[in-house]
Amino acid sequence: MASPRLETYCCPNRDAATQLVMNFQPKVFCGVCIGSASISLLLTILQLLPKKGQNSRKMPKASSSSTILLLISICDILGGLGMIFRSTVWLGFPDFIANISVVNRTDVWPSAFCVGSAMWIQLLYSAGFWWLFCYAVDSYLVVRRSAGLSTIVLYHMMTWGLAVMLCVEGIALLYYPSLSSCENGLEHAIPHYITTYAPLLLVLVVNPILFRRTVSAVASLLKGRQGIYTENERRLGTEIQIRFFKIMLVFVICWSSNIINESLLFYLEMQPDINEMPLKNIRSAALITWIIMGVLNPMQGFLFTLAFYGWTGWKVDLKWRKREIPWESMSSSTVGENTYPSPVNYQSNTHDSKKISTTDSQQTDDAISMLSEGNTSGDDRLTRSSPIYQGW
Repeated sequence: MASPRLETYCCPNRDAATQLVMNFQPKVFCGVCIGSASISLLLTILQLLPKKGQNSRKMPKASSSSTILLLISICDILGGLGMIFRSTVWLGFPDFIANISVVNRTDVWPSAFCVGSAMWIQLLYSAGFWWLFCYAVDSYLVVRRSAGLSTIVLYHMMTWGLAVMLCVEGIALLYYPSLSSCENGLEHAIPHYITTYAPLLLVLVVNPILFRRTVSAVASLLKGRQGIYTENERRLGTEIQIRFFKIMLVFVICWSSNIINESLLFYLEMQPDINEMPLKNIRSAALITWIIMGVLNPMQGFLFTLAFYGWTGWKVDLKWRKREIPWESMSSSTVGENTYPSPVNYQSNTHDSKKISTTDSQQTDDAISMLSEGNTSGDDRLTRSSPIYQGW
C-alpha cells in the first residue's frame, strides 16, 4: 500500500501512531499486500494484452488521452511491483528489517532499503495521481479543441517534475538533518504528509469539476454537429459521463481509506497516551482501515483498466502482427474503423449518402472519439447507430 507511514517507519524514533499500525500483525499485513498487488498486477497485464478474436485493423494514431491512460496503468504496475518487493523482503528477512529500529548501528542497508522502497512506491503512485489529473485536463481541452499529441510533452514535464519534486522535498524535510533525528516534532512530518497527499486531494476535488464541464461541452458538441440533440446523441453523452463516473468511483474506493486512516492516526498522535481505554475504538478503526489500505491501494491498477476499457476477456493473442492494441483503441467501440476520419458519409432512408469534409466536423468527431476511446463494453451498437458515426 502507499502511505507516508512507510517513510516515517524508517525513523528509529518513530511516533507512537506509526508504531501502532506498523507493528499490528506485520506478517499478515505484508501477506495481504503481496496477494492484492499480485492479483492486480496479473489482471492489469491481462487487460492490456491483445486478445484473440479482435479484428486486425490498421494501427490507429495514438492520441494524448490513450497515451495518458497507458501511463496510468504503467505507474500502477510499477507501484505494485514495488509493494510486492518490499513486502517480500519484510517477510523473508525479519532480522534485516529489525535493524531499522536500532539507533546506533553501522549497517546502513536496512535504512537504505526502507527509504528507497518507500520512495519508489510513493513516487509511482503520486505520478499516477498527476497523470489522472492530466487526463481530466486533456479531456476538457480536447472538447475545447485546444489539445493534441503535442501537449503530451507538457504533461510529462508537469507530471514527472511535480511528482519527483514533491517526493524529494517531503523526504528531505522528514529526514532532516538525519534519519536518527527525523520525526522529532510535527515540523518534520507535516510537510511530508502535505506533499504526499496534495496530488491525491487535487484529483478528488478538481477532477469531478473538469469531468462535469467536459460532459457539458460534449453535449454542446453533439447538438452543434447536426443542430439537433437526438436520443442517440443523448445516449452517447451518457456513456461518456458514466465512464468518468467509473474512474472517480474507483479512485474514491481505493484511496478514501487512506484519508480516513491518516485522520485517525493524526488524532491519536495529538493524544498524550494513545493506549488509553477511551481511545480503543479509534485505535481499532485505524487498524481496520490500515488493513483495508493494503487490499484496496494495489487493486487500483486492475480496477482502473475496468473503468477505462471494460473487461477485455481472457483469450490472449501473443502472436505478433500489425494490429490495434487495446489501450490505443480509439475507434473499436465508437467510430468503426477509422479513428481520424476524413470526409464523413451520412446515410438516410430516403436520400443518398452525402460527403462532408468540413474542419469543424472532423474536429468534433475526433474529440468525441478520443473521449470514448478504449471502451470495449458493448457500445458499438449505440455509436454505430448514431448519425455522427454512420459511415465511418
